[in-house]
Formats: sequence, structure tokens, C-alpha cells
Amino acid sequence: MTHFTASLYRWITLIPFAALALYASEASANTYPLPAPDSRLVGETLYHTVADDGGSLEAIAKRYNVGFLALLQANPGVDPYVPRAGSVLTIPRQMLLPDAPREGIIINLAELRLYYYAPGGNSVTVYPVGIGQLGGDTLTPTMVTRISQKRENPTWTPTAAIRARYLAQGVELPPVVPAGPENPMGHHAIRLAAYGGVYLLHGTNADFGIGMRVSSGCIRLRDDDIKHLFSTVPVGTKVTIINEPVKASIEPDGRRWIEVHQPLSKRIDDDPKTQPIVLNDKLKAFEAAAQTHNEFVNKALTLRAGVPVEVSSPPENGAIDKT
Repeated sequence: MTHFTASLYRWITLIPFAALALYASEASANTYPLPAPDSRLVGETLYHTVADDGGSLEAIAKRYNVGFLALLQANPGVDPYVPRAGSVLTIPRQMLLPDAPREGIIINLAELRLYYYAPGGNSVTVYPVGIGQLGGDTLTPTMVTRISQKRENPTWTPTAAIRARYLAQGVELPPVVPAGPENPMGHHAIRLAAYGGVYLLHGTNADFGIGMRVSSGCIRLRDDDIKHLFSTVPVGTKVTIINEPVKASIEPDGRRWIEVHQPLSKRIDDDPKTQPIVLNDKLKAFEAAAQTHNEFVNKALTLRAGVPVEVSSPPENGAIDKT
């Protein structure tokens, strides 16, 4: 099988040949060894066979500590409520690191993931997150800031806009929601310095919504994840929030990879499956290079599966693909 044929077949199946038989178990915090400075590919794609009464897609996402939408994008057509027993789900636990300095916390809104690089460490821990809903005052903005405060068992002081929005839905919020099971911030909160400190990383009192656009603008994590991050990240840590649906990498072995996520909707009638993706100059140069197979890139931009895919041009001598 030629490199071209093998790569095209990988596009159709989205399952690498070497991993067809892998059905790995879950883990808690997803921590990966840092690759070399000129490499960005980490982790590995896992596979899960749905058992009888195997639970919802959200339950499976929680088991492997990935986001709901990430799991849905990697498995187009799957029933999110009752996945078919016996079907094999792709668990998106392989990724390209964001094209940003490996420092502190990096949140990529488009992929609904948080990356934490501990100071002096040789690993990166990746958490799925929920972000702000579509709407003028609920969007999570891009920013470069720092952690200004950490607080256990936080109270929640909803803004006037949030209280008005809840009231329109028939729910009257108190001026301050005390700590406890009814507090949507969960048990831990990490405050960001920007915008007067109104944005936080916090837990949740609901199982559903991680890896989705569900919040009033804050960054939401599963309770175990925020507890782990809270105990690890110091006040003063740099936080960079970006919005980049496309990531690409040229690995040390010369292979070229691209990872495409559905872009965030800007209007209620936007379809993230077909919404145009604008490539920056660096990605345009990556796509235009002779070493990049344009057909594979176009396929990735169409599928938007949120998993890294090799897009290297086939060798001119037709060498056998040994992956």
C-alpha cells in the first residue's frame, strides 16, 4: 500500500492502522510527557467499545476525561444519548499542543481544552472545559492575564445581567449564592486578573456541560479537575486564552499534521460544521508547502473531527507507508 493510499484510508476510517486493536482504559487527569521543543504531537487516540446499556456519550466522555463536543466531533453520527452497543468510539486523547509558549495555562476556546505547563516540569496536563454561551455578555474573551486569587468553597455573586437573564427564565437568583451544592461554581474557584476579575476558572454542581458552551463567560471544569488544578497552579501564573480552531505541526521526523475543530459560532444561525475557517498566514504557508498534501488538508477542514491527522505529501518514490 502506498503512502497516498494508506493516508487516504486513514481519512475514511479515522483509525490509524497500528491502533485498530487498542481499547484503552480511562485515566484521571490527562497528563502527557512534553515532546521536544520542535514537536507538538502528544498523547494517543484511544478506542472504546460501547457495552450493552453503556451509558450516554457524556458518561463516556467523563470516564475518559474528554469534552462532550470533542467526543461528538470525533464520532460523527453517533447517538449522544444512547450510543449503539458494540460500536467503537474514537476517544480524542491525541492532540497538537497550541502554537504558543509552553508557560502557565493556555486555554483554546475553539477546542474547549485547557493546557497547564507546571513551572520547571516536563509534562503538560490537559483538561476539557466549558466556556461562555453564544451571546453578547456571555462570551469568554481571548486575553493574556494572570491568576489573581484562589478560593475554596466560593460564594457566587451573579452580575445584574446574569440575574436578569435567569429572571427571564423564571428563576430569581439571590444577590449572593452561598457555597454548597446549589452553587454552580462548585468547590474551587481561580480568579483571573483581567476585566476587573469577573472571569474565573471554577468547578460545577452539574455533570453535564464540560466541553460545551454553557457558562455565563467563565471557564468551567469538572470538580476533580478543578480540585487538581487548584492544588497545583500558584497565584500569579500566566493565563493565555486563544481561539484557534486549526493547529498544525511539522514533526522532527518530517511528518506534517493538522488538527481541525469546529469554529465557535458567532451568531445563533451559524452552523459550526460548515462555518468558514480563515487560515492565518502561518497556516496558509503550511498548506501551500510542497510537503503538504492539499487534498488531505481540505478533507480535514471539511471533517473538522478535532483529532490530529497526517497530511504529508507522499514520497516521490512511492515508498511503503510503514505506520
